[in-house]
Amino acid sequence: MPGTFKALKSALLGKALGDSAQESERYSIKWGLPILSSDAISSVAYACEEILLVFVPVLGLLSFSPMFGVVGVIIALLFILILCYRQTIDIYPEGGGAYSVARDNFGPISSLVSGSALIFGYVLTVAVSAASGAAAIVSAFPDLAPFKVAVTIVFIILLMLGNLRGIREASIIFGLPTYFFIVAILVMIITGVGKAFFLGTPVDIEVTFAQPAKDLTLFLFLRAFSSGCSALTGVEAISNSVPNFKEPSQKNAKKTMVLLGGIVFVIFGGVCLLAALYQVIPLSNITVVAQIAQAVFGSGSAMFYVVQIATALILLLAANTAYNGLPQLMSLMAAHHYLPHRFADKGTRLVFSNGIIFATAASILLVIFFEADTHRLIPLYAVGVFISFTVAQAGMFKHWITKKTGNWRHKAIINGSGAIITGIVCIVIGSMKFTQGAWMALLAIAVLTFLMMRIKKHYDRVKDDLTLSIIDARNLVFKRIPGNHVIVPLQTINRSFVKALNYALGLGGTLEVYHVSTNSAVTEKLKQEYRDLRLDLPLVIDETSYRNVNEVLLKHVDDYAANLQDHQTLTIVMPQLMVRKWWHYTLHNQTSIFLETALLGRKDIAVVMIPYLID
Repeated sequence: MPGTFKALKSALLGKALGDSAQESERYSIKWGLPILSSDAISSVAYACEEILLVFVPVLGLLSFSPMFGVVGVIIALLFILILCYRQTIDIYPEGGGAYSVARDNFGPISSLVSGSALIFGYVLTVAVSAASGAAAIVSAFPDLAPFKVAVTIVFIILLMLGNLRGIREASIIFGLPTYFFIVAILVMIITGVGKAFFLGTPVDIEVTFAQPAKDLTLFLFLRAFSSGCSALTGVEAISNSVPNFKEPSQKNAKKTMVLLGGIVFVIFGGVCLLAALYQVIPLSNITVVAQIAQAVFGSGSAMFYVVQIATALILLLAANTAYNGLPQLMSLMAAHHYLPHRFADKGTRLVFSNGIIFATAASILLVIFFEADTHRLIPLYAVGVFISFTVAQAGMFKHWITKKTGNWRHKAIINGSGAIITGIVCIVIGSMKFTQGAWMALLAIAVLTFLMMRIKKHYDRVKDDLTLSIIDARNLVFKRIPGNHVIVPLQTINRSFVKALNYALGLGGTLEVYHVSTNSAVTEKLKQEYRDLRLDLPLVIDETSYRNVNEVLLKHVDDYAANLQDHQTLTIVMPQLMVRKWWHYTLHNQTSIFLETALLGRKDIAVVMIPYLID
C-alpha cells in the first residue's frame, strides 16, 4: 500500500527533488512576474467597472470625468505602494511583507494582525478567483449552473495539483495565460485608442437611471475610490515571496515589482480610457471589458472571444498568486512558532506543500459556505488587504524615523503618506461594506490572531519543559545493561530524548543513537550538543537532501533488521510528546506515531514509545 501511494504521488506531482535543485526551482523575472502578479493584473479586469458602478447610478454619463480623478489617485497610490514594497524587499529579504515589517517595528500583536489579514486575503483570493472562473464557464454552458460549486472546487483542486508539482513547473503552467491576457488587453487598448482618435468614437447608448443625477460629493468619490482600489489587490505578493526568486533575489524581486506597476498602470489606465472614449457603462448581463471588446473589435469577432477567454483565464489563475505567497508567509510564521511547525517543512517538490493544501481546504470551505457567489465573497476581501497595506507602510515609516539611515526623510514621507491614504481607504471600505460581509473578515482576522497567540504560548511552554540547561546536561548519568540491539532516533536533544535514552539503556545490549541530517549546520550543532553529554554511545548519522527523514530512518531499521540472527530482536525506542488539550496535537508533527505504525508491521522489530507529558 505505501508503495502504491508513493507511485501515485510521483505520477501526480513528479519525482522528488533534492536540495541541489533548489536554485533551479526558483523564479526568474520572466516567470516570477506572471505568477506573482496575476492577482494584481487580473484585478484591473473589473476595477474600472467597480468605479463606474458607484458613479453611474448617481451621475449618469457625467461619471467619466470624476472617474479619471479616482483613477489618478489610485495610480498615485499604486506607485507609492511600489516604492514602499521595494524598500520592504531591501530590508526584509526573508519575505513576509507586512508581517515581517510589523514584527520588526510594532511587535507581535501587530504582526499577527497583519499576518492574519494576509492569510485571510490569500484564501479569499483562491475562492474568488476560482468562483470567477467557474462563473465564466457556467455563462458559456448554462446547463452547468446547478454544479457551479462543484466546478469551482474542481478548479481549486487542479490549481493545487499544479502548484504541488513545484515552482518551476507551476510558473510555466500558470504563467503563460497571464502573458496571454496582457497581450490581448494591450492589443485592445491600442486598437481602441487608434479607432477612437482616427475613425471617431461610435456612441449609441440609451440608458435610464433609477436615481436623478446629483452633485459629486466627497463621500461618493471615496466610495468609488474604495471600490476601484480592487486594482491594487495582490501588489504585496512579490514582497512576500522574495526567497522564491533566483539570486540576486532582492534585485530580481524589485525589478519584478517595477514591471508589475508599469503593467497595472498601462492596463488599468487604458481600460478606463476606453470606457470613457466609448462611453461604456456597467450592465447586468455583460462586463465592461466585454462591452469595450465589442465596441473595438465587433460583437462575435475572433478578437472579442480572445479577450473573453484571456479574461476568464486570468481571473481563474489569479489564485496562483495566493498559492505562492501564502505558503511562504505561513512557513515564516511557523518558524516563529505562530503556526504549526509542519508549515515550515518543504515537500518532495521543494514547495511548502502543507501551506498549499491549507489554502485549498480553507478556500473550498468558503466556496461551499458562500455557494461560489463572488458577489458575497468580494466584500470580505478588500478590508484585509488594506489592513496589511496600512500596517506595512506605517511600519516602514517607523523604521525610517527610528534608524535614520540613507535618505530617510524622503522615504519616511513616502511611507507615511501611504499609511495615511491606505488607512483612510481601510476605514472607508470597512464602514461602507461592513454589513455586506466586511464584519466577517474583521472577525476572522481577530480569531486567527487569537489562535496564533495560543499556538505561540503552547510552543513556548513546550520549549521551557523540554530544554536542557548546560548544567543539567553535564550532570546526567547514563547506564547500560547487556542485551539485544536498540536504536533511539534523535531529532533534538531535550528532556524527552533523555527519558527515552535512559529507558533504552535499561533494555540492555548494544545501543545506537540515530539521526537523519537534512541541514549540515543544524547537524553540526547537534553533534556538539551530543558530545557535551559525554555518552559512550555511537551517534550514527545518515544524510538526505530530499527531506524524507522517515523513509531514511525506516530504511536504516530495515537494513539492520535484515542482518539479525535467529532469536535476535531489534528495539526502536522513541519519545512521544503527550499534551493535555486535543488541539495541541495538531501543532506537532507526530512523527513518532507515523513511525510506530510503519514499524509495527515489520517482523523481529519491537517498538517502544516513551511518553513525555507537557503540563
